[in-house]
Amino acid sequence: MKSYSIALIPGDGIGRVVTAAAWTVLEAAAKQSGFALTETEFPWSCRFFKETGRMMPEDGIETLRGFDAILLGAVGWPAEVPDSVSLHGLLLPIRKAFVQYANIRPHRLLPGVTGPLRAEGFDILCIRENTEGEYSGAGGRVHQGTQDEVAVETSIFTRVGVERILRFGFEQARSRRGKLASVTKSNAQKHSMVFWDEITRKLAPDYPDVEVTSYHVDALAARMIMAPESLDVVVASNLFGDILTDIGAAIQGGLGYAASANINPDRSAPSMFEPVHGSAPDIAHLGIANPIATIWSGAMMLDHLGEKAAAGRVMKALEATTAGGIGTTPGKDRTEAITAAVAAALN
Repeated sequence: MKSYSIALIPGDGIGRVVTAAAWTVLEAAAKQSGFALTETEFPWSCRFFKETGRMMPEDGIETLRGFDAILLGAVGWPAEVPDSVSLHGLLLPIRKAFVQYANIRPHRLLPGVTGPLRAEGFDILCIRENTEGEYSGAGGRVHQGTQDEVAVETSIFTRVGVERILRFGFEQARSRRGKLASVTKSNAQKHSMVFWDEITRKLAPDYPDVEVTSYHVDALAARMIMAPESLDVVVASNLFGDILTDIGAAIQGGLGYAASANINPDRSAPSMFEPVHGSAPDIAHLGIANPIATIWSGAMMLDHLGEKAAAGRVMKALEATTAGGIGTTPGKDRTEAITAAVAAALN
């Protein structure tokens, strides 16, 4: 029997609960499809930071390198550890070390879920550059605490980085409905975003079967609200993609349905899969966290591993669950009830 080794990092808050829920479903789907998932759980989290002074051990990256994939719950405990520490101590190092430059987030309404828009028939795949751009971490502060203090945050855009994420976006559009929206703010950012637009135009002739349109980010944000059904694949920089995908989560019914994948496209290192909703420490003890986003992320993991039939089985189970009214209203159904319904729908 084929087996895949999965690193589980439940993290903080509801991350622990939703990861356990997703694992229950994923193991069942794997068994039905004739392969095995073998997990190794790591306690790396803000609690780990409080105990050790690090979000993960010094050899954490090398420890993860041998796994087939990583399933992450959620990281963050802002009351105890600043988000700037937790993010830069765990999530971003993994993305960068494993060259997970493509962040993929699907946005569509599951059956039975009511979104805030009149539009229902949309299916948007957002591709966010994941390793450079506005989140490069380049910059600093001088004269701290004085009236002369200066803070500088420098965005880094490389030709290699921009071209590879755009090509990834073109390829995704080619495999879907053949439409790509490339997002910048080149009327205001005359260096980095003009650079992005130029590379988009340069690559477009390589994909004659894809209709590419360049949008300013504010216009694209409005289009996601007013005409989401007009969009297919959206590709954007790290910051713009981060913001736009929260709009995507909102129009698909909320963060409880927002799945994501951090992909290393050439498979030279493991990819990482995680829900977008964060650790939600205020509800972590209530037992009402929605595991659907994590289960959906797990389905994306199975698909990436090549187990497309199992991934499809999980997605059909999710759709059957929400179509039955379970997991469609925040706080109505307990985590274990949603999990049990999805697991039952696998059969």
